[in-house]
Amino acid sequence: MAERQHAVELRNVVKRYGEFTAVKKMDLTVPENSFVTFLGPSGCGKTTTLRMIAGLTDITEGDLVIRDRRVNDLPIHKRNLGLVFQNYALFPHKTIFDNIAFGLKYRNVNKADIAQKVKSALDLVQLPHVADRYPNQLSGGQQQRIALARAIVIEPDVLLLDEPLSALDANLREEMRVELKRIQRELGVATIFVTHDQSEALAMSDKLVVMKDGIVEQEGQPEDVYNNPSSAFVADFLGHSNIFAGTLAEPSGETAPVQLEGGTTLKTTIHQIERVNRQQNIRAVIRAEKIMVSTNQNPTSNDSTSIPGRIKTVDYLGQMARYFITAEGQDWQVINPIDQHPFGEGADIFMHIPARNCVLLPGHHD
Repeated sequence: MAERQHAVELRNVVKRYGEFTAVKKMDLTVPENSFVTFLGPSGCGKTTTLRMIAGLTDITEGDLVIRDRRVNDLPIHKRNLGLVFQNYALFPHKTIFDNIAFGLKYRNVNKADIAQKVKSALDLVQLPHVADRYPNQLSGGQQQRIALARAIVIEPDVLLLDEPLSALDANLREEMRVELKRIQRELGVATIFVTHDQSEALAMSDKLVVMKDGIVEQEGQPEDVYNNPSSAFVADFLGHSNIFAGTLAEPSGETAPVQLEGGTTLKTTIHQIERVNRQQNIRAVIRAEKIMVSTNQNPTSNDSTSIPGRIKTVDYLGQMARYFITAEGQDWQVINPIDQHPFGEGADIFMHIPARNCVLLPGHHD
């Protein structure tokens, strides 16, 4: 038998609530052993999609396939899925051992195997000594690890995580982010993770699915989605971008000039020109951290553009500074590392933009 490639497939999946369509004809695959993240603003359909996969929400149209088996009408307890939610959902009156063992007892696993499996799960989440405690005796981060142990102890075909880190404070979130990825790698279990936190999504995913209004706006490897957004929404939602309308002129050599509405001219690459099929009306997307601020007017390379500007506001971010800059009548955002001190408000500077950092999108529709 050929090796299975996809743990989960959604084929033309639709979810309607009366007149409202929450998810619109969604086609998606989740490869075996991969970490796939649904990312998007509130109301984009990411949690609804996760709940349909889990069996908590019925599908209106289409097919949901888990490990080559159509599961549209299969109840949640027959899908062999591990679920972790934002609020942990641990049983307060049960010990940690009994919390983790719950799914195994439900499956009639014998006592000796349960003890071994619970011990392995506790070792995996690095909490081997808490089996006899109760949830209220653990910190939030520890409770989250126990919720994860309970989800993985049944050896699920797919692990579903619905904003599992959002209740934790910033430092703990980063720590748990690393832990989650480690555990997923160790188990090799296909994992679907729902979040509205872009840094979480970029850091953890093998595949990123950016959603808006019930549709997939873009999917791909995080680096590709970030560096080559396919729409202004994706460019704007992921990171900080400067997006300007403009027109494309004839290329000369490996670059071509882009005239922004405010009068500024930038350079872009032949690759970007092909992306928009050489159409004239475009939008230029320049990521805030891909612009270098300097007091030196000279371009950093032959294909860079230098634009004079003045810093209006500075957000000091520790290792970085975010500058709000006025240049030739337009407002820009730039994020740069700080060596010693950031540039001050009112400083006259130059922005240097390499041609490869000017990404083009079609001009009229999104």
